Amino acid sequence: MIMMGGETLAHEQFQNIVHDIALLNSLGVRLVLVHGARPQIDELCQQKNVQATFHNNKRVTDGPMLDTVQQAVGQLRSKIEALLSTGMSNSPMHGADIRVVGGNFVMAKPLGVIDGIDFAYTGEVRKIDTNAIERVLENNAIVLLNCLGYSKTGETFNLPVEDVATQTAIALQAEKLILFGEDNCLNDESGKLIKDVITSEILNVASNINNPEQKAQLLAGKQAVEAGVKRCQLIKHSQDGALLTELFTLDGTGTLISHSHQEQLRSAKMEDVVGILELLKPLEDKGVLVRRSREVLETEIDRFRVLVKDGMVLGCAALYPYGDDMAELACVAVHNEYRGGDRGDRLLNTLETEAKNQGLKSLFVLTTK
Repeated sequence: MIMMGGETLAHEQFQNIVHDIALLNSLGVRLVLVHGARPQIDELCQQKNVQATFHNNKRVTDGPMLDTVQQAVGQLRSKIEALLSTGMSNSPMHGADIRVVGGNFVMAKPLGVIDGIDFAYTGEVRKIDTNAIERVLENNAIVLLNCLGYSKTGETFNLPVEDVATQTAIALQAEKLILFGEDNCLNDESGKLIKDVITSEILNVASNINNPEQKAQLLAGKQAVEAGVKRCQLIKHSQDGALLTELFTLDGTGTLISHSHQEQLRSAKMEDVVGILELLKPLEDKGVLVRRSREVLETEIDRFRVLVKDGMVLGCAALYPYGDDMAELACVAVHNEYRGGDRGDRLLNTLETEAKNQGLKSLFVLTTK
């Protein structure tokens, strides 16, 4: 599930994003695209001298405004379909042969009157026709949705694109919801990218955000994940290749929203044995650690603690009790690409705490170096 606001569609990188979408489609990834049109609607309003009115950052959609919204959305849909139909030789889209299907998949209802303001044709999602969408996806076509929804009485409503994307992802129980934006990723006080945030932290984080796009996407991601979508990822449309990097690398390029932090420190399981062996092998080859066979590791797996992310073992350490009051701290290793953080310290502190809880009085380390 991919959401692209009107800002993304207007950006110079959009054509490259389309190429990445085509590649995903060729790999058999089932894709639903949802696009917005806010800047394009604003531009048309200026051209047509239509007055735009907002309340609580929501557009009030009267009759003339609805005509403008429909015009902008129609133009963008045509643009997206044209780009996804490209098949020229010597181009990234050569031989793609992509089918794009849109339709009345989103049922809507009016937002109503809020604070004395009648939002008229501004609405919210009532229901998603998941059966129809699933049938399209089964035929390897891309489903294309926008910020318009329809009622049983034949009316058209202007919907927040975040609402359409979130409700569709929830209805389909999508594996991932990816939200493109201009400045949507989270950064810490020093400007460094925050790689992941958990849903329980989002309300506190959002209360300190002034950027409407970032705040809306953060809350949309929280809603989706809490309703069963496994992950939501915020990525910047200005970064070439951000979509593929986010999907096919461990760290990605944006901010991941999930129920719990992706790096988890826990007791090792049998399925971690291969990862532990890979971590220990370079140290064993150097003679720093005693070589342990797979069979030995399997029998001693309950002694190990591992730091994992997406099933990959990033670090490990083990505790081997000797007698009643001491233990060996063994097999401390961190993946080469993940050193320089506090991962080793976290493993050591965890085993130190466990040793104290077991009543042990001292730890020792055996090494040839």
